[in-house]
Amino acid sequence: MAEEQSAQAPVSGNEPAEQADEVKFEEPKAADPLAELQAALTEAQHQAAQNRDRYLRMAAELDNLRKRTQRDLENAHKFALERFLTELLPVKDSLEMGIAAADAGQVAAIREGMDMTLKLLAMVLDRFGVREVNPARGEAFDPELHEAMAMQASAETGSGAILLTVQKGYQLHGRLLRPARVIVAKSPAGAA
Repeated sequence: MAEEQSAQAPVSGNEPAEQADEVKFEEPKAADPLAELQAALTEAQHQAAQNRDRYLRMAAELDNLRKRTQRDLENAHKFALERFLTELLPVKDSLEMGIAAADAGQVAAIREGMDMTLKLLAMVLDRFGVREVNPARGEAFDPELHEAMAMQASAETGSGAILLTVQKGYQLHGRLLRPARVIVAKSPAGAA
């Protein structure tokens, strides 16, 4: 029976250990929830103020960049032709000298001056990437480069070939400025 009592009766040494375990696992008391919410609100307000400040700075930077770009673009438009015109001024000077020579009645000097002026102008245009579109007789008509002024019956060339260039065309770096104006051959009326 003594064994039964000892089995049923708790050991006095075990009881305080169990109670101590219970005390250890108790949840700590939570801090004041209102204070935590106020701290979180203060932090969120601080973050919002920082974000607003960053936004205003970025908006100001973007506005400054837009204004600077607009100013640069206006200057580029304003002075885009400056280099071209500087190169073209000697051509004007040469033409003025030709007019002065015409007043003096020097026909040979005028002809020579006009040739020199034309060469000078061609050099300026070449420096800026301007190329002539001057199709030769018999060359095929290309609607991308040529403008047909008229069609003329011709037995010499095939239909669609260029008979005559009325006015030269020009390209700037491969982009058409003005098409060459041409007369295009068509089949003679009698040929069928």
